[in-house]
Amino acid sequence: MRLRLLILLALTTLLSSCDTVYLDAMERVGIPKREILIDRIEDAQEAQEDGQEQFKTALEQFRSVVNFDGGNLEKVYNELNDEYEDSVAAAEEIRERIEAVESVANALFSEWEDELALYSNPKLKRDVEKQLQETRRKYSRLLSAMKRAESSINPVLASLQDNVLYLKHSLNARAIASLKGELQNVDKDVSTLIANMQKAIDESNAFINDLKSGQ
Repeated sequence: MRLRLLILLALTTLLSSCDTVYLDAMERVGIPKREILIDRIEDAQEAQEDGQEQFKTALEQFRSVVNFDGGNLEKVYNELNDEYEDSVAAAEEIRERIEAVESVANALFSEWEDELALYSNPKLKRDVEKQLQETRRKYSRLLSAMKRAESSINPVLASLQDNVLYLKHSLNARAIASLKGELQNVDKDVSTLIANMQKAIDESNAFINDLKSGQ
């Protein structure tokens, strides 16, 4: 267990280091961290929008399972399992996109903080410091919305996995009847997830607009 944690820590450090090198290289060719942050937020938005559609599709497939009325039950199970696996992939994409946003945002704010010390004009320094504080505040609100959406994924995946496994181990009409009682919970979890993702997408739009306008 300890070895796995050490390996994970080493990989995290390596990836962080690689991203730092990448960001520095981009800056040397004229692409500032601010632009990269906007691009990564837009990538995260796209992943969340795709995720919304994927989880809606998975929910519809689950509905088709509980409404099953004869036919090839194994085929129905395989289709639901496919949707579950696609949902896992969508969740992983969202997590990776959010991590990429955090990486460049941390680098941007760290650089911004360091550059404050270079000012000799107190008035200009105060103005820039105020901009930094305001941008951090808005970013914190955006990141909180993203994290809330991300945390909403876990209950959905857990429910889907439980029901997929249950159906796999009991491919019969009785299993379908048992799953009907789960539909309401899955529906509720997916609705919460989609709503939280939409809030994160809306916060992303607001933050991007502020960055582009220089506010």
